[in-house]
Amino acid sequence: MGKKIGYARVSTDDQELNLQIDSLKKAGCTEEFIFTDKISGAKSSRPGLDQCLKQLKSGDTLIVWRLDRLGRSMSHLVNLIESLLENNIGFKSVQDGAIDTTTASGELMFNIFSALAQFERRLIQERTNAGLAAARARGRLGGRPKKSANDPKVRMAQEMNKNKSLSINEICSSLEISRATFYRYISLEK
Repeated sequence: MGKKIGYARVSTDDQELNLQIDSLKKAGCTEEFIFTDKISGAKSSRPGLDQCLKQLKSGDTLIVWRLDRLGRSMSHLVNLIESLLENNIGFKSVQDGAIDTTTASGELMFNIFSALAQFERRLIQERTNAGLAAARARGRLGGRPKKSANDPKVRMAQEMNKNKSLSINEICSSLEISRATFYRYISLEK
């Protein structure tokens, strides 16, 4: 049987981790395998969580006090837990008792959450597409303005390419453009 590894987080330095740590110990985590952060959940870089995730191996179980201590958003949480499951790592939320992927019913609950997160992503996609269609119907076009073959930057890229003294990467770097933009500029050649 694998280790039980705990993760606890509070948003600010003046908040205490004691409640979460005591709960994680009660759930079977030892002090050396409890990782903590005192940082907002919205931050993408959380050193304690990074250390915790590096420690997890196949057969281990990640335990948190509540779901909101782990994920920045529903989609982040779902992706993180799916990644754990793919690596044969269990997940358990102490306060959200039904979520324990080491049991069949807990895995079902997680899959329901996963489906809800996907539903949320699809709704956002549909609203975005509807907004873009409405803007187009009013005559507004999205995206950057098209570059003409006479644009100075386009002409410079074309000249530098003809000269053959610089590599494509060097041209892109000096003009501060991507390779895709470089090839688009070259295709505009008269």
